[in-house]
Amino acid sequence: MNGCQVRNPITPLGMTETRTFSPVSSPAMAMDRLNSAIIKLGCDPPVFESGIIRLQVPIEQQIEAIDWLRGQQQFQHLPRCFFSGRRQPRINGNDLFDYDTNNRDSSPVSIAGLGSAVFFRHFTPFSLHDWRSIKRFLSKKCPLIRAYGAIRFDALANISSEWEAFGSFFFMIPQVEFNEFEGSSMLVTTIAWDQSLSWTFKKAAHALQATMGQVSSSIVKLRKEVPTTSILSSNNVPSKKLWDFGVNRALQMINKNNSPLIKVVLARSSIIRTSADIDPLTWLASLQVEGKNAYQFCLQPPDAPSFIGNTPEQLFHRNRFDIYSEAMAGTRARGDSKALDLQIELDLLSSSKDDNEFAIVRECIRRKLEAVCTTILVEPTKTIRKLPRVQHLYARLRGRLRSEDDEFDILSSLHPTPAVCGFPTEEARVLIAETEMFDRGMYAGPVGWFGGGESEFAVGIRSALVEKGLGALIYAGTGIVEGSSSSQEWDELELKTSQFTKLMKLEVLSLDTKKTMLFEK
Repeated sequence: MNGCQVRNPITPLGMTETRTFSPVSSPAMAMDRLNSAIIKLGCDPPVFESGIIRLQVPIEQQIEAIDWLRGQQQFQHLPRCFFSGRRQPRINGNDLFDYDTNNRDSSPVSIAGLGSAVFFRHFTPFSLHDWRSIKRFLSKKCPLIRAYGAIRFDALANISSEWEAFGSFFFMIPQVEFNEFEGSSMLVTTIAWDQSLSWTFKKAAHALQATMGQVSSSIVKLRKEVPTTSILSSNNVPSKKLWDFGVNRALQMINKNNSPLIKVVLARSSIIRTSADIDPLTWLASLQVEGKNAYQFCLQPPDAPSFIGNTPEQLFHRNRFDIYSEAMAGTRARGDSKALDLQIELDLLSSSKDDNEFAIVRECIRRKLEAVCTTILVEPTKTIRKLPRVQHLYARLRGRLRSEDDEFDILSSLHPTPAVCGFPTEEARVLIAETEMFDRGMYAGPVGWFGGGESEFAVGIRSALVEKGLGALIYAGTGIVEGSSSSQEWDELELKTSQFTKLMKLEVLSLDTKKTMLFEK
């Protein structure tokens, strides 16, 4: 059922409900409990023409959601999703951006979803109608009913074949869901129906039973390491030569008299084909080691490639009227020693080029928040955020929304940020479209979830598109401002891409070996 096809998204559902059953000790017992509940629900169906019901069974042990999803490999034809968030900031008397541990206890550490109770996809740009269509199935009284998905970086650009299944945007409320909490877990099924969309409760119940009949209760513990894989071919789009040309052309435009363009973010797609198929979940599990302060995600429409990522950048987090966002720019590798790491940090803090790029990002986000917020708080100074491989310039911002309905305005206003597009936005977007020779798709677009009273989106950078039999497209970008060097920016792309390739322990084959393997195929 595509929820975007509803004629009037303001029309509410007939019912929205969450039913929680008593805790059990294992996923197998949770499966039995849910199957019994589904049968009982079918014997006494709701009288409403539309609705959504979430059935959830707590499990008295913490199981990683990604391990549960890995155990469902037989469902390649169904959509699936994975999202792992971060600790959320709160406001208190000591630190305006302290972390709320209470919120962490009530919100999942990570979720994995299989099948869609209802999905939302269109090939036109994400609109207010689409946002209302999604929110129609969400409710504050059922906060864990969430729609997970992503939106294209540039909805005006032509959609290439590898991204076609995603449309201009793709969101799903999972049919079967596994929630991982601190110290516990939860197995969930959700059933949604709407007779105006020719999807009756009976059809929805039958589809859910068919999926549950194949769901495995086994947990496949993933190793945080990808097996050694040999590269058959590797190709960058653009090549180094064309990259230099594109960067120099961008610098000419930036330095031109009376040019409004201050910054543009140019990206690269690295096409990697390997001797063995890349499993996106195994790759993502390996990235979790890297992502202590990052978001991890996987989104896969039916019979489509998997879009995976390990992004450090938050677009926004909304909790009722409170809105949080981050400014991030500048990337440096971590040092091999504490002394070298500190020196790199000091160089980054004192770099006029990186300071200029960071200031553009922070001020642009601040102005966009001011348009829909009553108050704005910005960290007074830039700091360094350190990840296992890299470090960035970083600052946090917080606002107070005038209305919860301003959420759509926040999304459409903040995306794209200068950190992934440039400034001014339209001039940078046009230059990107003229310069880049590939479709970004969901790369650098919003990735996350909508809930009834809360929502959270990351920026889909440090990401890849992975498809069985075809290898992977790895995406990376870098900001071009006055003083940028094409060679240094290329090195930054290599650093960002290495997040994927280093984990795989890739070994390039000799030309003779390549010919032999291709001949054998």
